[in-house]
Amino acid sequence: MAESRLVEHRSGFCPSDCIFYSKRKPVALPMEEHLDVATFVSSFPHSGDVALIDATTGEKVTYPRLWSMVRSLAAGLSSLGVRRGDVVLLISPNSVLFPVVCLAVLSLGAVLTAANPLNTTQEIRQQASDSRPVLAFTTPDFLPKLAGLGLPIVLMGRYSHGGGRLDVKVAATMQQLVEAGPTPTEGLRDAVRQGDTATLLYSSGTTGRSKGVASSHRSLMATVIMVMQRFRLNEGAQTFLGRVPMFHVYGLTVLGLGALASGSTVVVVSEPGLESIATAIERYGVTYFPLAPPLVAALAKSPTLDLYDMSSLQTVLCGGAPLSEDVVQEFEARFPQVALLQGYAMTETTGTGSSTDTVEESKRIGSSGLLSPNMEAKIVDPETGRALAENGRGELWLRGPCIMK
Repeated sequence: MAESRLVEHRSGFCPSDCIFYSKRKPVALPMEEHLDVATFVSSFPHSGDVALIDATTGEKVTYPRLWSMVRSLAAGLSSLGVRRGDVVLLISPNSVLFPVVCLAVLSLGAVLTAANPLNTTQEIRQQASDSRPVLAFTTPDFLPKLAGLGLPIVLMGRYSHGGGRLDVKVAATMQQLVEAGPTPTEGLRDAVRQGDTATLLYSSGTTGRSKGVASSHRSLMATVIMVMQRFRLNEGAQTFLGRVPMFHVYGLTVLGLGALASGSTVVVVSEPGLESIATAIERYGVTYFPLAPPLVAALAKSPTLDLYDMSSLQTVLCGGAPLSEDVVQEFEARFPQVALLQGYAMTETTGTGSSTDTVEESKRIGSSGLLSPNMEAKIVDPETGRALAENGRGELWLRGPCIMK
């Protein structure tokens, strides 16, 4: 442990083993062997009322309704033969139903593999061939991309037999499964262990085709705890803008898991354009906005936003790539009341790595902040595998509870 070694206060670097130790307070992880991340998310006490809002339709899903839907859908999936360890494919844009599907699948101990709905049919076929799902969820718009795969499909929306013939097998609609409710045998499920695979999300990696990254329930639970600590969600619920894709580890862990564990509200914006974002912020009093660098630049420059009241916005969380100094300065000039925080993570680290968590930490332009709690890092010479001292240039190696299996 770092406590028994001489660790430099400024950097967290230990010269004796060339490891950078996180300077953040460690977080305690659950000790129960049999625990799934969906149950873990539902276990946090909070006074939250509305879990999810569809910014387009105004539909609201309360927390009691959310967990009722999760239980009913899980029972429906079980009746369709989905068991612990089975892979379930999800192809959908962001919606208020997306987290319901994720939590139901995870509660069964099944493995969630989500795909970008804008992927080509061939790319989706490759992911299906690699992950071998037993069932798929999708919306009517994306049914054609599953044609010919022979997978039973649960449709997230109304199913029409018209519009041409598709070689698809719709086993049920999500509405049918949810309305059927939990069954008397709903509690008779396979016991899920923390070390079981929970998600199989696909990462572009550095070369070749996308690769499936297996993360455990324990890794996701660790990330949930770190999301809640980083955003101080234990101090009070927030209102998140749900624009980053939930099929990506960033959106899944922050919006689909962490925010819901805290009793916060996620306002799902599926329509394109800055106007839809600004309208949602104004209408619902959004306080937290996770996004990617191109949107930070757009927010900083767009004159359209002057027509909207965005005074509720407190924090913007940017990940995916570093922001340039010019963009940071433009954004801060446009939104002086908003804290602009950045972070570094990968699918392989279950959305955790390093982050700037305060305005003071974010003042260092170009920095992705301090190592996340419980995380350790080395800089390694890629040719020799030798760990380097401070300020060395090499590969970044990370170790911690959030790392993939």
